[in-house]
Amino acid sequence: MKVVILAGGLGTRLRPYTKSLPKPMLPLGGKPILEYEIEWARKNGIKEIVLCVSYLRNKIQDYFEDGKKFGVKIEYAISKKPLATAGQLKTAEKFIDDTFVCLYGDSIYNFSLRNMIKHHKKSKANVTMSLFDYKFNLKYGVIDTKKSGQVTAWSEKPEFSAKINIGCYVMEPEVFKLIPKNKEYGMDNVIRKVLSRKKRISSVISKNGFIDIGDKETYEKTNEDYSKK
Repeated sequence: MKVVILAGGLGTRLRPYTKSLPKPMLPLGGKPILEYEIEWARKNGIKEIVLCVSYLRNKIQDYFEDGKKFGVKIEYAISKKPLATAGQLKTAEKFIDDTFVCLYGDSIYNFSLRNMIKHHKKSKANVTMSLFDYKFNLKYGVIDTKKSGQVTAWSEKPEFSAKINIGCYVMEPEVFKLIPKNKEYGMDNVIRKVLSRKKRISSVISKNGFIDIGDKETYEKTNEDYSKK
């Protein structure tokens, strides 16, 4: 089995850090985000990696080369322009002929990928998504009313929860047929297409959560925490 890591985005929300480095190469405690993902894949028994690269791709290729020094085999799927998540994944099609894992290249994961793969195979799904039960408090008081306008209840700063996508998938190669070539295309569009065709999509809940390095504030705090470790 192979892991495809989407590592070609521009990282505009992380500028100026990403002016000279692609987002997956930003260091956390001295190691690039991407290196943590590769280590995680290897610890879960996967040693074949496809990196989908575009923006400042030489920074990634020069660091990881063929993957030998990281205990894995690395191949590169190259695009000349950003293609969004699923559009990037499409560039890896020629490397994939069996069930595979797809990761976003800007997150740190800490759950059992082995168990997720077992669940995917057992459920005979076309796609299995990793989710996190995200809880948050609304900063306002929520008022319940009747149609007449009569107030019936007041909940002050209530807690809500929602299952959110954390950017790790186990997929069957048939999904490539649903993605247009050389076009910006989101993973949400792929999932909707799978659903519209009545194909099975399963999910697992990651209790340990994940770290999404999506903005400067999160990156700076995470880098500080990892540097202390």
